[in-house]
Amino acid sequence: MDVSWESMLRERFADDLDTRHISARSATTAHLPDWITAEVVQALTRDGISQLWQHQVDALNQWHSGCNVIVSTGTASGKSLCYQIPIVQSVVSNPKAKTLYFAPTKALAHDQARSLIDFNVPGTYVCTFDGDSDQQERRWAREHANVLVTNPDMVHQTLLSQHEKWQHFFRNLELIAVDECHLYRGMFGAQVSNVLRRFLRVANYYGSFPQIVMASATVSEPATHAGMLTGQNFFEVSNDTSPRGALTIGLALPPKLIDSDDSPRRTALATAADVLADLVLDRVRTLTFVKSRKAAETVAILARNHVEQVAPELTSTIASYRAGYLPEERRDIESRLRSGDLLGVSTTNALELGVDISGLDATVMAGWPGTRASFWQQVGRAGRDQQEAMALLIASDNPLDQYLVRHPESIYDTPIEAAVCDPTNSNVLYGHLACACAERYLTDDDIELFGSRSQVEMILNTLQANGLIRKRPQGWFWAGEGRPHDLVDLRGSGDGPFQIVESDTGRLLGTIDCDAALRQVHEGAVYTHLGETYVVDRLDLDDRVSLVHSELVDYSTYARDVTTVDVVSEVDHKSFGNITMSRGIVEVTEQVVAFQKRRNISGQIIADVALELPPTTLTTQAMWWTTPIDVLNQLEILDVAGCMHAAEHAAIGLLPLFTLCDRWDIGGVSFAAHPDTGMATVFIYDGYAGGAGFSYHGYEIATDWLGATRDTISECSCNDGCPACVQSPKCGNNNHPLDKDAATVLLSYLLNTH
Repeated sequence: MDVSWESMLRERFADDLDTRHISARSATTAHLPDWITAEVVQALTRDGISQLWQHQVDALNQWHSGCNVIVSTGTASGKSLCYQIPIVQSVVSNPKAKTLYFAPTKALAHDQARSLIDFNVPGTYVCTFDGDSDQQERRWAREHANVLVTNPDMVHQTLLSQHEKWQHFFRNLELIAVDECHLYRGMFGAQVSNVLRRFLRVANYYGSFPQIVMASATVSEPATHAGMLTGQNFFEVSNDTSPRGALTIGLALPPKLIDSDDSPRRTALATAADVLADLVLDRVRTLTFVKSRKAAETVAILARNHVEQVAPELTSTIASYRAGYLPEERRDIESRLRSGDLLGVSTTNALELGVDISGLDATVMAGWPGTRASFWQQVGRAGRDQQEAMALLIASDNPLDQYLVRHPESIYDTPIEAAVCDPTNSNVLYGHLACACAERYLTDDDIELFGSRSQVEMILNTLQANGLIRKRPQGWFWAGEGRPHDLVDLRGSGDGPFQIVESDTGRLLGTIDCDAALRQVHEGAVYTHLGETYVVDRLDLDDRVSLVHSELVDYSTYARDVTTVDVVSEVDHKSFGNITMSRGIVEVTEQVVAFQKRRNISGQIIADVALELPPTTLTTQAMWWTTPIDVLNQLEILDVAGCMHAAEHAAIGLLPLFTLCDRWDIGGVSFAAHPDTGMATVFIYDGYAGGAGFSYHGYEIATDWLGATRDTISECSCNDGCPACVQSPKCGNNNHPLDKDAATVLLSYLLNTH
């Protein structure tokens, strides 16, 4: 396609734009390994594959030699073949061989199942096994499938809890393929790591010792990450030898609403919708990535409205895609996108992953996707057919986005983040050790599969004291009632999903987890489904249902909460002059108290409505710093609350630059004088029970992190603080008080005294 991407971007964003050009890359090819059997070679030949990229051959040869392998190369570099060939090769070499393919999302699992079926290798029986599978499909999978395509939740809830029914599968298991393993980080990574370790333990019990092939987007130290997830050693393949078309990348600030230096800017979502509409009108196949379900729907609606005014016949070529849709709705959108019937799709990161969609020309990101790994993954969704492509990041109005657009070297010249994951988190281990004891009694030899002997034994003793397990000569046995598997929540989504139901018809629109329900489908909230807006009539906490009615509105809703923090224990501290920085365990109590209505185009707040919802409490990891009154007096800081509040907001916004987390994975609260410390205090905490390592990592790299925070505040051109520096969309106090200048002074003092 003959498109001048640079000219197109300059026309819209003028000087509020940084562009980079990445030249096309030629491939390094290699012959198919001679150990691949004729049946597999024929299948590859039918797909037009007579040679492989060199990194694919390297990975395949390492697998053939008996190694566990992790392939960490760019998007569209053929990572899938690095486990697909071993899967079909295993079946050909041993008709009894079984494979477990392990994906984080249903969309990716279905896509890979389709690819494996399309290989059409005789004797390969592929079955997708997930929450959408009915009982007949599940029975067929257990009795006949030799390639089981599933996800962590089904492995935990079904294969492990009912492993006696699956013993034929376990006895013949030769290969485990773990796709998109970079997503297993933080608390979710800790949960999945323990699922994998338990799965390998059960497989070993049945006499199988499967090899593991992992695929990942580019991450720091991929072999270390794979080892952390499984407890095993891996051979790392990270030198990408695949071809790549030329790529133009733009980093842009949204245009101002009026031509004035102090004018507010359009929202990132409204700007992304404009760009998506223009690209669809030019017949450019585009994915627009957003951060939330609500945003995916909003961008699609706005883009369709724009297109309808110019080319109504193209309105149906724009759709949204996100979690929470019914299975048949997701499959239909995926099929239409793959066939080219859809020209533009607004999506959450559900389509960031390896779902095979060729022919895309552009990707647009409405806001920083959270990590450099995700940024490059989303950038790489376009140009998979080696054509020239474009990727555009539109900064949202938070400090991290503003910092990155003004400091593009932080994207281009900085290594991919480390994947933070702590499988030995005691809160996580408690449930998984109970599950392990229920699956098969836990022996002394098993203990070090899950962590240090002292820590695991301490947790086992606690489980025994609580009457959940019992120690016998052979080991620890499950002694509680029911299944412990039902008590372990892999994705941190509460006690089960809420249903979203249309009041008039009783039609189920979708589902949402507990924590999100309190923030997104409370009374008065706007919920969007397949382009239609609904307003919530009532949130029933007892029946776990949100009742909604259809209504056309031009605003979105955003929940506000208030937070209190109590220090449970301090585990470490260090000094920055007279400021003390600590890390430890805290108890956080949060309560959604209100919601704002904001115009979709301008972001203008048009109403603030009070809510009465129950509080939630979690015990988690945190870092905090305390500032004595004499330091504040020395710095002539009068508005102490505004100073600490501004520093807290900006610090939360910048932490995702330094670790694999999202702004919504962490929380914070500030005090002019905290009851536990007696001083002005800023807390930054992990938004997961037990912690996920994010705030602790922030403590370790505090100088770099808070340096970037200070720079972001000081470089912002606003007078009193704005969403680009110290205002937060999550603030329960309506972003009041905030003292931007005082926060800059305090952070400068802290940094200069270290």
